[in-house]
Amino acid sequence: MAELHELSAGELLDAYGRGEASPVDAVRAVLAHVERWEPVLHATWALDAEAALAAARDSETRWRRGEARPLDGVPATVKDNIATRGVPVPLGTAATELRSAPADAPPAARLREAGAVLLGKTTMPDYGMLSSGLSSFHALARNPWNPARNPGGSSAGAGAAAAAGYGPLHLGTDIGGSIRLPAGWCGVVGFKPSFGRVPIQPTTFGRVAGPLSRTVEDAARAMAELARPDARDPMRLPPQPLPWLELERDPRGLRLGLLLDAGWGMPVEPAVRDAVLAAARAFEAAGAVVEPMAPFTTRAMADGIDRWFRLRSWVDLQALPPERRARVLPFIAEWAGAAEGCGGEEAFRAWSQWQALREACVAACEPYDYVLSPVSPVASFPAEWAMPSNDPARSLDHVGFTLPCNVGEQPAVSVDAGVAEDGVPIGLQIAGRRFDDLGVLRLARAWERMRPPRRPWPRPPESGAAAAGGVAGPGRRPGAARPGTD
Repeated sequence: MAELHELSAGELLDAYGRGEASPVDAVRAVLAHVERWEPVLHATWALDAEAALAAARDSETRWRRGEARPLDGVPATVKDNIATRGVPVPLGTAATELRSAPADAPPAARLREAGAVLLGKTTMPDYGMLSSGLSSFHALARNPWNPARNPGGSSAGAGAAAAAGYGPLHLGTDIGGSIRLPAGWCGVVGFKPSFGRVPIQPTTFGRVAGPLSRTVEDAARAMAELARPDARDPMRLPPQPLPWLELERDPRGLRLGLLLDAGWGMPVEPAVRDAVLAAARAFEAAGAVVEPMAPFTTRAMADGIDRWFRLRSWVDLQALPPERRARVLPFIAEWAGAAEGCGGEEAFRAWSQWQALREACVAACEPYDYVLSPVSPVASFPAEWAMPSNDPARSLDHVGFTLPCNVGEQPAVSVDAGVAEDGVPIGLQIAGRRFDDLGVLRLARAWERMRPPRRPWPRPPESGAAAAGGVAGPGRRPGAARPGTD
């Protein structure tokens, strides 16, 4: 058997059932592994070993009594911005007044009800508005494949934790790519379900919660629990009994669109293009029909949505007392500040681009069963940067492939498709029509079976922080990003 921290959720559950391992053994192994990695990665916050071990002992008792739940004893983490009872929700920013959450938000509640052992929270940037591990509150998160590179964001700690082996299941959120981007850059599976499939609180248009894991099967196993109903989300979908673990799918006869140009934003790097083309050829060899797609989004759509995001954040920042507003990451303050003075007509025109992009996305994808594309146009960027451009004026230039699926409310998954020169993975995005969540996961599982054997998962460096080239120790907070610098 592999080391306990390396086992998938399904493998752990099988081992528990056979009496070959216990939840307490698994949680202790994962906590020890986290301790070896954290001086470099800074992927976790509010890690609570005592509470995790107590939950593992309760799980062990249920297994002995024959009362095991679907995820009983499986170690899991939850993103900072998803409330867990008794723990503050800092939202990645030093501007937040820390107060303990009174209850679990719906996604955390579903994991806990299913018996998962919540180890703690994972780190994120200020308000989730960066595709990065940079934060004014948390220490700088790094990529386990290459600590000089970024894990992506805003589910930064979740992506790093999944790749580093902090247990099988990690819960993130996504409003423009915040699950899929770190999944792509960290080489793990990141699933953004259809809007409303996973109840969430607070809710806002386009925002979803979903799993990050090392395998499609683990993502599906998590979805079987996360998709259960919760009346606290007024935008939830009706419950639908899906056979989440029936993942076999023959690609023969499927019509797949191949999108290699988003129509705006950063150009696709050659290594990323080559990796996605190789995946498309593999699907073609397996009997699918692959057809090139023309870009369907425009710069005007991107600029309008960017304007809306800035305006919303600027309004939120202005509501803070001055002393708290001053603690926000300067990059975020500069980015949001560009919306100062935005009038009602401009705000309306910006919001109208959501519907324009939604209509364009749904119409372009409708002829295809699924669409293949890069997750991001670039493979990686420096750990200290706020985003691939590191420029507040170009804040959305890397989300041309991910954002449309949020606006169109469609399911999409990131799966590993290759390796860039700096050792950081390259992600393949598979998107489907709205409500076809299971179909997207099935095609991702088919890709897992078709792709070349992947390299071993990264191991923690022997010398801790020194191996990351001067990484700050735990508890230190990074400085502000500087646009246009390395």
